[in-house]
Amino acid sequence: QVQLVESGGGLVQAGGSLRLSCAASGRTGSNYFVGWFRQAPGKEREFVAVISWSGGITYYADSVKGRFTISRDYAKNTVYLQMNSLKPEDTAAYYCAANPSQYSTSSVGYAYWGQGTQVTVSS
Repeated sequence: QVQLVESGGGLVQAGGSLRLSCAASGRTGSNYFVGWFRQAPGKEREFVAVISWSGGITYYADSVKGRFTISRDYAKNTVYLQMNSLKPEDTAAYYCAANPSQYSTSSVGYAYWGQGTQVTVSS
């Protein structure tokens, strides 16, 4: 079992920045991938970014490329999502999720999910 806890969400003006954290505990392993997804009201959950726990492989959705950065801290067992140049369309609940076996931009295969943290960007 893996437990994930997100934090760092909040209200920010357009153009501002936030850093989300995803603290992991339990049976994490070097073969895990950790992804960030988001879901706005009335919309489907969408992929934002993913990182491999061991090798630092990263991949981003086109909508956030160049503005968001995903990273991980081994010592703290935490994955971060640095979000810069935020736009109102980035408003959503953000979730981190762990996939124990493969790299994926689909929510299918991510077996463990956090509770989510709300990000609201005002115009």
